[in-house]
Amino acid sequence: MKKKLGGGTMVMGAALAALGLSMPMHAAAQVASPPPAATEEDEATDGTKPQTSTEQGQTPIDESFGARTHADWVRETRRKAWEDTKWDIQLRSYTLIRDKFDGSETEGWAVGGWAGAKTGYFRERFAFGATAYGSVPVSAPEDKDGTLLLKPGGDGYGVLGELYVEALLNDDIRLSVGRRGIDTPYINRNDNRMTPNTFEQITLQGLHGGGKGEAEWRWGGGFFNRIKERNSDEFVSMAEDAGALDGVERGVYALGGNYKKGNFSFGAINYYSDDIINIFYTETKYAIPLSEAMRLSFAFQYTDQTSTGDELLKGFAFDSRQWGAKSELGYKGLLLTAAYTSAGGNANMQGPWSGYPGYTSVQVEDFNRDGEDAWLLRAGYNFASVPGLSMYGLYVDGSKPDAASEYAKSEYDLNLQWAPPEGTFKGLQVRLRYGEVSQDDPANSKLDDLRIMVYYVLPQF
Repeated sequence: MKKKLGGGTMVMGAALAALGLSMPMHAAAQVASPPPAATEEDEATDGTKPQTSTEQGQTPIDESFGARTHADWVRETRRKAWEDTKWDIQLRSYTLIRDKFDGSETEGWAVGGWAGAKTGYFRERFAFGATAYGSVPVSAPEDKDGTLLLKPGGDGYGVLGELYVEALLNDDIRLSVGRRGIDTPYINRNDNRMTPNTFEQITLQGLHGGGKGEAEWRWGGGFFNRIKERNSDEFVSMAEDAGALDGVERGVYALGGNYKKGNFSFGAINYYSDDIINIFYTETKYAIPLSEAMRLSFAFQYTDQTSTGDELLKGFAFDSRQWGAKSELGYKGLLLTAAYTSAGGNANMQGPWSGYPGYTSVQVEDFNRDGEDAWLLRAGYNFASVPGLSMYGLYVDGSKPDAASEYAKSEYDLNLQWAPPEGTFKGLQVRLRYGEVSQDDPANSKLDDLRIMVYYVLPQF
């Protein structure tokens, strides 16, 4: 039984009209829009963006807490409020088809996206923002639910996911209050379906230095009370979203920072939820230029997760951890990656409010189960002859975890993407993703995952 395209579920226009022009969309912790565009220094000579091995839905810590550069940060604060109101409208079509280990299927096709805006700074101090999100079914078989493109049952939704005020305390520090998205390793938008996560929050963020040859400090801290999940129109307690029983109301305190100078960076962040969980994460990176066109880089990450207080998340004490290492070799449009992760403790690792940041977390599997070790090999390439065309392939091999009921898994993924940087089709992104997971159970079963995404960002008007 199919559910066809319906009306009334998209509230974008009405929500924006009700809020007037004092509605935003960007800044230090922008939610709806894609990550900031590459600077001229980051662009290859053929106009393409450099390859990255960061998976969709993940946020590295050195890209947290602010604008891409300090110059961008300051420039955004100097514009006139009304003249610099920025609109962000993105249309999306997303198809997901998954054949699971048990032979059942998940399938759906949805269209939608979001419309939002962010004003400039009134009196060079206050800006306002809002974004409305929506997703409606084109095809949603009732017996193939679970794509996360729509609400459970295949129903469409519309929600005012962002509504906030931002106060500029000085050129380097911003305060944000309200519903908004933010990007950090364990609290982020996880934008790999129709609409992203957003949060009811109060945050303070800073970005200092970062000029030519200068060291850069970026930091952030705040309290996150509730979350709107990717396929939801309701904000629920952070504790409930993490897996605690209904009625458990707990928020999350977060504090962290990152230091970067030249090719070296180091950062750490801690998330604390009373009676639920404490998550500590740290990561360091270092790159070695081998020539004008070749670069070798190394990265190391570590996460520790423990129960807190009355242990309301699982009902028992747990302590789990994962560490990982990654090396990358870039040459012109080519990027080769090798990574390793190892998880241990007495429980599986968790990503309760975000995409999981592990180096071996890929399209389908996170490879973060208790006792699981995993290797990743990845190759990506940007085609200079077709600006915006790129592809990558990867393979991850995971060991058997400690739980007797779990099995060793492996996954390979293929990705083809076209996002022209200029010309008639600028703003369009077409992406095809395919993943296959093999599981070493007695039946030697497999899972197939196909995703077809078409996004279009409307130009400013």
